[in-house]
Amino acid sequence: MSVLKDQGKKPMVRVEGAIVKGLFFCCAIVSILTTIGILITLIYQAMSFFSEISLWDFLTGTRWTPILKPRAYGVLPLLSGTVMVTVIAALVALPIGLMTAIFLSEYAPEKIRKIIKPLLEILAGIPTVVYGYFALTFLTPQLQNIFDDLIIFNALSAGIVMGVMIIPMVSSLSEDAMIAVPRNLKDGAYALGATRYEVSTRIVVPAALSGIVAAFILALSRAVGETMLVTIAAGATPRMGFNPMESIQTMTAYIVQLSLGEAPVGSLEYNTIFAVGLLLFCMTLVMNLLGFWVVRRFREEY
Repeated sequence: MSVLKDQGKKPMVRVEGAIVKGLFFCCAIVSILTTIGILITLIYQAMSFFSEISLWDFLTGTRWTPILKPRAYGVLPLLSGTVMVTVIAALVALPIGLMTAIFLSEYAPEKIRKIIKPLLEILAGIPTVVYGYFALTFLTPQLQNIFDDLIIFNALSAGIVMGVMIIPMVSSLSEDAMIAVPRNLKDGAYALGATRYEVSTRIVVPAALSGIVAAFILALSRAVGETMLVTIAAGATPRMGFNPMESIQTMTAYIVQLSLGEAPVGSLEYNTIFAVGLLLFCMTLVMNLLGFWVVRRFREEY
């Protein structure tokens, strides 16, 4: 009797499996088509810009004044501002996030881990506009007590707070990679007389290196594409250079500025949004491809 019941369930199981498979396939297709649609829109609008401004002048120019006369369309000031804020965020987030992941995976008791990890995840749920006002109204006045020449809108406070914002991504993904390291590797190191510090730094971290590097690159991609925090805290002054005490403008902040209606739709100034957006898309794409290559190159299979 039970055999007959099982045989009766098999067609239903096949139907349910086909439905679920089709649903997942549709979701994947929607994601792919959305990405293709975004890319086509960026390229189409950016071509209108590059038909009037050469790609070489855009990529190598050191002045960015698309609205004010004399107009100039060199994107390097926006690029340098984006890179500077991202580097500051990396200096804050990567070491702290990695050390936090090592503590949670190798040192923290289970009860403490269950408390600390959700608290870290709260940082990821705070709106970025809140981070921006925190950097502008709290961190910047504190830094001005240390650095006399620090102005209100600056790259330093924006980068530091952005680093705090991406710490949960670094720590969570790195911890997942470390927990996936087989227990027998660590037990073998302990059996040879290694300390917990030696096991953490010489066994666990190297074994989880691909996942850790992928976490770093994903977090940095998140920092490159951050918008509201840098718009509020870093200012709106396209400036070529790497002085974190000064006001700068990132690529995302410029897109927000011009999207507020200062340029008529279809004009050359309006099309600069899509040229900058295409460059930003290429940057994040390269970073994600680099992360994918690192994961494939250094992945350990157990």
